[in-house]
Amino acid sequence: MIISHKHKYLFVELPRTGTTAIANELVEKYDGERILHKHAHYDDFLAQASEEEKGYFTFSCIRNPLDRALTRYYKLKSSYQNPSWQIPKFKRENRKVSLQSYYLLHQYKYIQRKNPSFSQYILRYYFFPYDDWSQKQHKQFDYIIRFENLNEDFQEALRQIGIAPVRSLPHVNKSPGKSESWDELISSPRAIKRIKHVFGPYLLKWGYSLPPEWGEIKISFLTKLELAVLNFFRRLYWRFLK
Repeated sequence: MIISHKHKYLFVELPRTGTTAIANELVEKYDGERILHKHAHYDDFLAQASEEEKGYFTFSCIRNPLDRALTRYYKLKSSYQNPSWQIPKFKRENRKVSLQSYYLLHQYKYIQRKNPSFSQYILRYYFFPYDDWSQKQHKQFDYIIRFENLNEDFQEALRQIGIAPVRSLPHVNKSPGKSESWDELISSPRAIKRIKHVFGPYLLKWGYSLPPEWGEIKISFLTKLELAVLNFFRRLYWRFLK
């Protein structure tokens, strides 16, 4: 989390949405300073902020969750990210990350052993409607940067704060990404149906789309109910297991 008392802004870092590059740039070029911890929630900030700080311009990022899943798949497939070394450290220091690391390690071993397609990976590991902790406060923030338009949106956020951008955003932590189209990556009707069920609510909420050839995203009452129940427990997880 990055704050600037000079420019009166707060930047909240949502994992895997390009926030590292933005955070570094804010500290280096725009009078930002790091507070709390990297992926602290906005609630954490509000609990210790002054009344003036609560009025700062607040912004963050989001990213197409299907693209996030694909990036993780490529990382694990290419051995770019082997999570096994993280577990002993995180087990002591951070229960939430420790749980995530064990699950990620399971995915890593499966991908290295079986070399599945992305469709097979989706069908094995994605079952329930997706959400992340952007659902807690992102809709209340003053501006949301899209990963897909990272540099332009970051410069627009600066202009809304009242800061003139000094340069384009440098790239950091660049990871493997897709070069194929979604149609080339996913041809299984079963995988497409699963993607709509898992990612559909998030895609619609934030205005993302799928290839038109895949048909319309329709969210059933049962899917909405499932998401509501899951998010109740997710909020408990995000609140207490960190």
